[in-house]
Amino acid sequence: MDNQIPQEWNKFILKDVTFVNLMLRRIYNVLIVANPYDAFMLEDDGRVEEKIYNEYMQLGLRYPPTFTQVSTTDEAERVLATMKIDLVICMPGNADNDAFTVARAIKEKHPEMHCVVLTPFSHGITRRMQDEDLSIFDYVFCWLGNTNLILSIIKLIEDKMNLENDIREAGVQMILLVEDSIRFYSSILPNLYSYILQQSQNFATEALNRHAATLRMRGRPKVVLARTYEEAMQVYSRYKDNCLGVISDVRFPMKSGLPSGRSTPLPNQKGAGGDTKDPEAGFKLLEAIRREDEYVPLIMESSEATNRSRAEAEGFRFVDKNSKMLSVDLRHLMEEHMGFGDFIFRDPATGQEVMRIHTLKELQDNIFKIPRDSMLYHVSRNHMSRWLCARAIFPVSNFLKHVTWHKLQDVDAHRKIIFDAIVQYRHMKNIGVVAVFDRGKFDRYAHFARIGEGSLGGKGRGLAFLDHVVKTHPDFNKFAGATVQIPKTVVLCTDVFDQFMEQNNLYDIALSDAPDEEILQRFLQAQLPDSYIADFFTFFEATHSPVAIRSSSLLEDSHYQPFAGIYSTYMIPCLTDKTAMLQMLAAAIKGVYASVFYRDSKAYMTATSNVIDQEKMAVILQEVVGTAYGDRFYPNISGVLRSINYYPIGDERAEDGIASLALGLGKYIVDGGQTLRVSPYHPDQVMQMSELETALRDTQTRFYALDTTRVGNDFCVDDGFNLLHLKVKEADRDGSLHYIASTYDPSDQVIRDGLYEGGRKIVSFSGVLQQGVFPLPEILQMAMKYGAEAMRRPVEIEFACNLRPDKTGDFYLLQIRPIVDSKQMLDEDVAAVPDEACLLRSHNSLGHGISEDVVDVVYVKYDDNFSAANNHYVADDIERINRKFLDSGRNYVLVGPGRWGSSDPWLGVPVKWPHISAARVIVEVALRNYRVDPSQGTHFFQNLTSFGVGYFTIDTNRPGEGGLLRKDVLDALPAVEETPYVRHVRFDRPLKIMMDGKKQEGVIER
Repeated sequence: MDNQIPQEWNKFILKDVTFVNLMLRRIYNVLIVANPYDAFMLEDDGRVEEKIYNEYMQLGLRYPPTFTQVSTTDEAERVLATMKIDLVICMPGNADNDAFTVARAIKEKHPEMHCVVLTPFSHGITRRMQDEDLSIFDYVFCWLGNTNLILSIIKLIEDKMNLENDIREAGVQMILLVEDSIRFYSSILPNLYSYILQQSQNFATEALNRHAATLRMRGRPKVVLARTYEEAMQVYSRYKDNCLGVISDVRFPMKSGLPSGRSTPLPNQKGAGGDTKDPEAGFKLLEAIRREDEYVPLIMESSEATNRSRAEAEGFRFVDKNSKMLSVDLRHLMEEHMGFGDFIFRDPATGQEVMRIHTLKELQDNIFKIPRDSMLYHVSRNHMSRWLCARAIFPVSNFLKHVTWHKLQDVDAHRKIIFDAIVQYRHMKNIGVVAVFDRGKFDRYAHFARIGEGSLGGKGRGLAFLDHVVKTHPDFNKFAGATVQIPKTVVLCTDVFDQFMEQNNLYDIALSDAPDEEILQRFLQAQLPDSYIADFFTFFEATHSPVAIRSSSLLEDSHYQPFAGIYSTYMIPCLTDKTAMLQMLAAAIKGVYASVFYRDSKAYMTATSNVIDQEKMAVILQEVVGTAYGDRFYPNISGVLRSINYYPIGDERAEDGIASLALGLGKYIVDGGQTLRVSPYHPDQVMQMSELETALRDTQTRFYALDTTRVGNDFCVDDGFNLLHLKVKEADRDGSLHYIASTYDPSDQVIRDGLYEGGRKIVSFSGVLQQGVFPLPEILQMAMKYGAEAMRRPVEIEFACNLRPDKTGDFYLLQIRPIVDSKQMLDEDVAAVPDEACLLRSHNSLGHGISEDVVDVVYVKYDDNFSAANNHYVADDIERINRKFLDSGRNYVLVGPGRWGSSDPWLGVPVKWPHISAARVIVEVALRNYRVDPSQGTHFFQNLTSFGVGYFTIDTNRPGEGGLLRKDVLDALPAVEETPYVRHVRFDRPLKIMMDGKKQEGVIER
């Protein structure tokens, strides 16, 4: 054997790898077929161009890909006439499937072009796609809010383009992923590529100069996605000598034949000829591969936990798809068995780590110090060859792969061979990035920056989009004495969250069933990286105001499945002692991170079919809009603007939009407080000010302000713990009611616009709405118009405004999110359904579409003497019942008096969205002695429209015109469950729910 080694040495070790010849085929021009908002979300928030630009620079390539967005076939043809497109990304939106039409037109003229579908996780879009012919597309991907998916799509296609050449040129390795679930591989590929690219950066340090290091990164392992047994075996058989490992599902198509002209079935097909998935395809695949190679790592992933014991009995590693730690578990297995990360020498008897190797030189220095048993264990399994392969040290790994234990059963001989190979390799080779937030540039003139390289999250990208909208429409700032802008903002990107969670080992407590308070305390005890301290101090110096610490998760306020209002938002005062302010800021950031894992958040995840491990949290640090009044801080005006009004009055139209205005911090609106409703196009038409009695009864009486004296890091689960809930007369004392209040004169029984001595102050906003003191209606009209145009759908915008006594002011856009408008077919005339066929009828309904699969009704027990005193108990009962519906996957109709979700239990049942998330229709009932105006200001609106939930308002005091509720029918049914306050009944056959969103007509037929 000793005589044979030098010949093998010359054959394998001295054959150098020229990395410059790898990854020669690239995606240079990408055409995104999508609406402008989807394109912005990918390009600006995800910074796809920036990420790929950085990678290309690191890889020594001169021309990173460019991204071009089109919405129509004509636009696409103009682009194709002037540039060569390598990849088309088709993004079908909720509104229509025109993106498919455009993509097909492109493919017809350019059949060689790579095309993929990127679709949001929406049941409506999924249903429509089932009828689409997807044969022109290479892959279908599912948008889960992770902008890294775009990078993964490009990498996957480039890997496919370069696989043959790079394996032949250098022996580059391949990881085979076998999975036919679109949603799952769309989730796992970004994690897989993130880990592989991170590994490639790590092993690049083996080079001794920057140029060589960037070239080495081209040697990273490639990923090949197979979606059937035949496709997987075809790939493995062709490249089995370069297979670093296999990750396979258990249940996927296994067919004897495929449609002519295709080597693989479409992702949305059951299989050729209608074949169903083989429940043992994964076992058959891995068993066949194991017969070919006794060393290759095989990982099985399955949502069926019963497969674990069989997989492990056959020597396969197993990952549970249902695990909240799936991505972490998979990384650990790849690190342990595919050669990623450090090389860990273990004691074969105990499994304990005996030595950790970081670099090739460390292996060289320690090869003779490794215990014999450990050395034998790893050498006999070819672990070192695989580790070197993963680090693109191909000459050494190829050599060692052939010096197997079968050929040379001598531990010490292996030590010497490995040592000599490394020394000769290193001798032969002779040779072994951008932070946006800049402390030197961020000052009072800067207004938006990011810390970290991850995503901005939902609210963050909404802010970035608003900033973009303002910049592209200069007429926002055409009014003298009025500025329009976003507040000074810094975003801690999602990778900071990942770093915090991992460094503090918080996943165990976070994913447990521990109470919210315990989770918060553990997070508060954890440590944020010290490297951000100087950045935070710079931000304090630039703002000189209180700071809002707002959640901005990947899923929150996302385009198709918003998580509005689920996570925490804290505010901290501006302190002279910046160290004390830093401590409060750190506590607030950790509090926002903790809120991802609160009970309500987990319930919401369940309700929306998301996995909490997919959720990533960015945090927005933002100056609070407002003015200091002694020991409290708040703005004159906060508001929520919606570009579609489902409750138009008078000559208002639905498309004229609606704004909800309030004095003080916007939390008052979020919590369902009494706001002033006004259409920006009809500022003189304010229903709440139309009658004296209505104005006194239905206008704002309290407001929120930040308590600037509450100092310390003793934060609570309740993110409003340091807010003051004050009466409007306190604002009068502060002098903050100029131009936004009127005065009630009790002697004359009239309300006069403006502030006068004595008399109750009415928050009417008369100065800005009717008297033109500040152009608020005009700015709201523009915000609504430009925002809706840019998103191509109705929008909801949060804003705040500071007015000054000299009639000037600053208008701040705080947030934008789409109102996802359902386009379900509704052919019937809802108004024509006779009353005798109805269980419910509303002439003031929210929602659009038809549903025929609900049989349950949960309703609050009430009579003419109903009292709201027990509404807290009602909320508890409904939360418990709702949980049962979530567990069974069923929906129900919810009926009750007053406002659902009001923070004031005297106005309605104080539930949060997760407590009623299984309801298909929610009904507000106004009783004779309990009349509450329909709710308009809560975050429910966004969730209702996003999930297609109906919201009916019925006034039993106005027979006919107020709607209809057959409570006698409900009372006559036997109860499935009954408490002192709530009753749950079930019908023998499904109820027919119909909602006409354009006419605000809704009925439930029994």
